Amino acid sequence: MSSKMAEVPLSNDGDECSPAKKIKIEAENAVENVNDVHETEINLSTFEITRILQNNCLKKQVCVEGIFKGHEGSSVILFEKQNFSDDIPSLKKELFNTDTILQKRYSNDIYGNYDCFPNKEYSGINVMVIHPATPKHIEKFKRKELYIVDETYELYKKITLPYIESNSLSLQWVYNILEQKAEQKKIVYEDRDENIGFVLVNDLKWDGIPNTLKLIALPFQKIRSIRELNASHIPLLKNIRDAGTAEIAKKFDVPASRLRIYLHYQPSYYYLHVHFAYLMFETAGIYVEKAHLLSMVIRNLELMPDYYTKAVLSYVVATADPLCIKFQEEGILPKIKSESNEV
Repeated sequence: MSSKMAEVPLSNDGDECSPAKKIKIEAENAVENVNDVHETEINLSTFEITRILQNNCLKKQVCVEGIFKGHEGSSVILFEKQNFSDDIPSLKKELFNTDTILQKRYSNDIYGNYDCFPNKEYSGINVMVIHPATPKHIEKFKRKELYIVDETYELYKKITLPYIESNSLSLQWVYNILEQKAEQKKIVYEDRDENIGFVLVNDLKWDGIPNTLKLIALPFQKIRSIRELNASHIPLLKNIRDAGTAEIAKKFDVPASRLRIYLHYQPSYYYLHVHFAYLMFETAGIYVEKAHLLSMVIRNLELMPDYYTKAVLSYVVATADPLCIKFQEEGILPKIKSESNEV
């Protein structure tokens, strides 16, 4: 599937995988490095921190900008706690050995809180060093200030819709799937009815493991977002729900009750699509400020046929996002006055 299928998170905590493992720096952003800092061993006492770009407590990551003494140009360093092993023998080797001692902090009834310092071999931190770092690299890792937008339908027509209509991202990759020109091996199910039909296809990020199941339904009807939905679309949405869950149960042995089925607003691309994900899989974009359960969308339209032209829809935008800038220019959102966490 085209790389555009991947969800683009609105905030730094929306990523599914570790930036230290996944981020690839584009060749066109590279700068000829005449002061190479990349050695077998780097002593970080030679690094002067100028700014904390982000500190992700949930993912145990911290990213800093600074300068290596004796080297020209800024650098970016990303620190990330290593993952625990997911099999018993490896976990025993890492943690349950004579070198691992728990030091008590306090206890209360049946609960005890301890510090643990595993063997050096198993207590490392993954580190990525970018040097020299361009402004684009720094912006890529910098923590973005987030805003909640309470979008009325009037604001949608005045700000969001013009933004969508001027959005230059091509949807040809979507049409290629629907027109059987590309990615046909990734299609799980298709119903080619022009009114209620859709294609169910593997998400780019899904590796085929059942407990990370992620699929996307693309309807043949051209609808940009949930803002354009009305009662006439209920048969389409119900067909996506019913046929999609039946096929997933048949092919992957995952019942509907163990699926999270939802739409995004704002979406990462403006062609209506429905996400099917394994319920225990905490994928990106499942939080209340972005995800709308398909079952709830259907019920809203059953209660009020024009619900999505009346409802206030709340979502998150990040500083420097084009849509955020448009809301700031209209005075709907405040502008950031100054940077923080600099030395």
